[in-house]
Parts: sequence; C-alpha cells; structure tokens
Amino acid sequence: MNITGAFYALAAFAIFSTHDVVIKFLGGHYTPFQIIFFSTLFSFPLVMFMLIRDRNPGHLRPVHPWWTLFRTLAAMINTVSAFYAFSVLPLAQVYALIFATPLVITILSIPILGEKVGFHRWAAVVLGLVGVMIVLRPGGTELTLGHAAALSCALFGAFASVVVRKVGREERTEVLMLYPLIANFIVMGTAMSFFYHPLPLMDLGGVATVSLLGFTGGVVLILAYRASEAAIVAPMQYSQIIWATIYGYFIFGESVDRATLLGAGIIILSGLYIVFRESRGGHSENTPVLRTRSRASSAMSFRISPFLRRDKLH
Repeated sequence: MNITGAFYALAAFAIFSTHDVVIKFLGGHYTPFQIIFFSTLFSFPLVMFMLIRDRNPGHLRPVHPWWTLFRTLAAMINTVSAFYAFSVLPLAQVYALIFATPLVITILSIPILGEKVGFHRWAAVVLGLVGVMIVLRPGGTELTLGHAAALSCALFGAFASVVVRKVGREERTEVLMLYPLIANFIVMGTAMSFFYHPLPLMDLGGVATVSLLGFTGGVVLILAYRASEAAIVAPMQYSQIIWATIYGYFIFGESVDRATLLGAGIIILSGLYIVFRESRGGHSENTPVLRTRSRASSAMSFRISPFLRRDKLH
C-alpha cells in the first residue's frame, strides 16, 4: 500500500507543479490579484462539491474567531506571495525557498502548540536555514521582491498550518475552508479593480485550469494519504523540484544554477530529517509537519485532513 500511496503522491505533486506553470504563464500578463480573484471564483463550486458531503448540523460561526481571522489573513498573504513569486522567479528557486515551510512549522509549533523541539530537529532547522541562505546568496546576487514573496509564502503558509493544527479539531471544515475563499474573493476583487486587464477567452480558460488543477491535485493527495502513511507521502512534495527543472527548461528557458541545487538539496535533507524524527514515536508530541497534509504554497488547494477524518468516522 505504501507504493500505491507514493505513486498517488507523486502524481498529485506533478499536478500541482503543472498548476504552478499555468500561474507563471498568466503572471507574465496579469497581477496576482486578478488571477487569484478569478481562481477563487472558479474554485467555489469545486469546494462546495466537497463540502456538501457533510451531513452534520452546524453553523459557519468560528469557535475560535481570532485564530480563524489570523489564519485567513495568513492564507491570503501566502497565496498572493506564491502567485507573485512564481510569476517573477525561476520555478526551481521558488520551490527551493518554499521547501523551507517545514522548518518554519517546526519553529512556530513551539510558541503556538507548546511543542518541545529537541537537539536533532533544531540542528535540522539550522541546517535548512543555511540552505536557504545558499539559495539566496546575499551579496552575491540581487535579492528582489520575488525572493521576499517566496520566503513570505513559506512563513505565512507555515503559520496557517500550525493554526489549523491548534484549532482544527474544534473548528468545522466549512469554516476553515470557506473563510479564506470568501476573504480572497472580497479583498482580491477590491484590489483587482485598480489593476484589471481584460481577460481573453484563452486566458480565462487558463485561470479556470488553475482552479481545476488545484482541486484535482487535492483529490489525488487524499487518495495518497488513504493508501499510505504520512511519513511516506509527505517527502514526495520534494519531487516538485524535478518538475520545476523540466518545466523551467523546456517552457521558460530557465536553467538551475549550482547554488540553487545545493541549497535546495540541503533544505530537502533537513525537511526529510524533521519528517523522520516526527514519525518516530515520542520525538514529537504534536507532529506538526506530518499533520500538515495540505499543500502549503497555495490556498487554492483545499485542506486534506478533514476528508481523511470523515473516512474514519463513516
């Protein structure tokens, strides 16, 4: 079953990588606000299709309004940051920096979840941050707003994930999924009014494709977690660096320099070690990285965990 889960996971992250390629293409012509607005618009019926399965009575008022607000804001910033970073930076470089998300989750889990992080995981975090510095090469290359956006994506994506780990069992799935979508629709729609450019039918289809790929990737990822343990599925996200290299070279004419490859390799090794330590009993009380089963780099893909819990209950 682990092989099946790994296969599904590889397929899911291949779909997500294709999703990011379409974002990069559209980002050369439109602002992130416009792309996110229409992506959200197309995502509503897809997400509602998933939520309609919930037969439990309830309402949409959050149990933890402040944490829900903070997570919603973080999810919005995470999405805008991801869309902008993919638009202006080479794909491989964006992924390398976003791969730092597990490192940030490990750090944030200490004050928010009360997680106790031992020497081994701290060493992995420090090593991963060294990898980030190698990718950024401060002083050796010009740091741009795109680099800041990629790091912002990792930071706010990690924060949103840790908040879900804190309140996810008490908040309804509908609250955690719909609030960021509604906020994106309102805020991005307002911002888009200042930056709107008419979308030809082909590009509108591209935006719809972004929503469809995000939804499809999420469904396939659910299949992966149903078939295998999280410790098998989670590391498969790093396969995106392979797709980034292939897509970047053949579609956008990008090449991956040695520093990016070296830094990405170090970040990936540190992330894998954190997953390994969390998967061993007694080394992590909250397992915040392993429990982050949704994709961290875009709020367009829905949360995975609630649908896995439902399978156990029914």
